[in-house]
This record gives sequence, C-alpha cells and structure tokens, in this order.
Amino acid sequence: MATELGFQTNRRVLRVQTISRDFAMSGELFREVTGPRRVGDQRASALRFGDPKVQSLLSVLVLFRLLPCGFRSRDLREHIAPLLGDDPSRWTQGRLTYQLRRLRLHGLIERVPSSTRYTVTERGIKVALWFSRCHARLFRLALGELFAQGYPEHGSLLRALDHFDREVDRYLDKVKVQPAA
Repeated sequence: MATELGFQTNRRVLRVQTISRDFAMSGELFREVTGPRRVGDQRASALRFGDPKVQSLLSVLVLFRLLPCGFRSRDLREHIAPLLGDDPSRWTQGRLTYQLRRLRLHGLIERVPSSTRYTVTERGIKVALWFSRCHARLFRLALGELFAQGYPEHGSLLRALDHFDREVDRYLDKVKVQPAA
C-alpha cells in the first residue's frame, strides 16, 4: 500500500515537472480561461490573469496536483487564506464553493465521484503552471524593470523595448500610416 502510494506520488511529481517546461498556451485557451464561462445553465466568472485571488488559487492548484487522493474545500481554505493575508475563518463555505465552482466550470478541477474531494485536471495543472510562472517570473519582474523609478535607463529590457518602438515607427513611416488622433 505504501509502495503504491509512493509510486503514484512520484509519477505525479514527474508529470508536473514535465508539464512545467514542455507546453505552450494558445490565445484561444487564454481567452477561455480569463473570460466568463457558461456550462449548461451554470455560469462562472472569469479567472482574470494577474488578479491576486486568481493567482493564489492557481498556486494552490499546483500544490494540490501532487495529492494522490485529491483535496477538499477545507484544504483550499487552509492554503489560500494565508496567500491572500486572510484569516482562514473569514473563508466561509459559500466563498469556498464559489471558488471551487469557478475552477470546476473552467475545467481546472473535477469532483471525485461520490465524494467531497476534487482533483486537478491536466488542463488545470497546465493553466496553473503557465499563469503562475508568467506572472511571477515574467510580468512582475519585467514591468518592475520597465516602470521602476530610478531604474537604470540602460537596462537591457528597456533598451529592447525602445528599439522595438523605433522599428515600429520606421515601419509605419515607410508604409505611410498616420498615428491615431
């Protein structure tokens, strides 16, 4: 029994590591996840990229993917509240149900039949890893470099952005496109 659990956990860890470096997300899927969703007569609000609550939910999904028996709503409460600086007691069952429904209708989690547990789907782990990595490693750092007061103007990203801007201007001049008024 313990050996089987160990093998199952190891397979999940290896799968997460593989997914985290081997996939790309299409624009259509991005819009699907970040927009509102309707499944049958149920509606789920958008999972807005960059929203602290959404980023926290997705970070927790990465952790929950490794649980061989899935997770419960109380597990979500205990992990998401600290990420948002909340007291877990402020996360009522209604708030948890709302978030679980959003994740489920967007196809990121699924309910384990005949139980109160959920598991993270393949789609869910891919979206969670992609959003989490892009937010933490790309957007926050790059925007910080581009807009931070006192950041050296000769930063490589800022230089590249300036070069890109000049090239776009040259191209627009060449094809005689006038700037929008």
